[in-house]
Amino acid sequence: MPILDVNQLSVQLQTSRGPALAVRDLSFTLEKGATLGLVGESGCGKSITALAVLGLLPENAVVSGSIRLDGVELVGLGEDALCRLRGSRIGMIFQEPMTALNPVHSIGRQVAEPLRLHRDTSPEDARRQAIALLDRVGIPNAAGRFDAYPHQFSGGQRQRITIAMALACNPDILIADEPTTALDVTVQGQVLRLISELVQERGMGLILISHDLGVIAQNVSRMMVMYGGSVVESGPTKAVFTHRAHPYTRGLFGARPQLGAARGARLVTIPGSVPELVDLPPGCRFEGRCHYAVAQCANQAPAPTQLSSGHCASCFQLAQIALEATPKAPA
Repeated sequence: MPILDVNQLSVQLQTSRGPALAVRDLSFTLEKGATLGLVGESGCGKSITALAVLGLLPENAVVSGSIRLDGVELVGLGEDALCRLRGSRIGMIFQEPMTALNPVHSIGRQVAEPLRLHRDTSPEDARRQAIALLDRVGIPNAAGRFDAYPHQFSGGQRQRITIAMALACNPDILIADEPTTALDVTVQGQVLRLISELVQERGMGLILISHDLGVIAQNVSRMMVMYGGSVVESGPTKAVFTHRAHPYTRGLFGARPQLGAARGARLVTIPGSVPELVDLPPGCRFEGRCHYAVAQCANQAPAPTQLSSGHCASCFQLAQIALEATPKAPA
């Protein structure tokens, strides 16, 4: 049985312009030790999905469907029960470490807090374990800097501290939401390698959220491409990269800078912009920006079509798209 089973999850948010369906009919499973990537433009529903799993959605959110953690239903679960799961069974690495860390508490206290809260660890033992965690994630002189504050660390070091916090109780699932935002390329690579090593060491399930296709390619075995709160394509990462079938997936790849491109060559862009959640069409949410769209797309949401083992795409025009040259996987 998978450690996490999400089935037909929908999340409706209340906005100033009325209700908006931020996530629609999302389903996936995650095994212990497995890695899953969520990719798409800002506003596609990646972070809302993570917040739904954690039970951290706004109070006015309406959630339907099922989220089961090791067989326990999380939708509708009381706040006290959810608090016992957050940090203990599910760890979260947030996008911006400076806002994720409390500036008025030492980093040692913040890393030790989950151990005190969820494991009833003594102050002395929590300090010892927190120092070991900080050392493991690469904080130099961890014991000496235990009582230092977040502003005394670099951006990369602060992200490592948030990773230590997320891993303190050895959770079953680690959710990393854009964990390398605002980090330079070298530090980004170091943080991603660290996450990968720790996931393998501890046998956790990983959900990695990113808009960066390169990050997804190198760090997860399965992926879901999201647009407007819906999954438009999913499957093994290699299969999706090699045989990208949905027009939106192809658009994302086409917009990536390519090595060897001629000087001055323009990137292939996706026309238009992501519409507001309240303006999404009732059918295929990509319909307004897709040059393959037909009348059916505006009013009917396409069901997932299996293309190969585990590789699915939701589009009425898959046969037409397949007639074009199959794109090569990026280097």
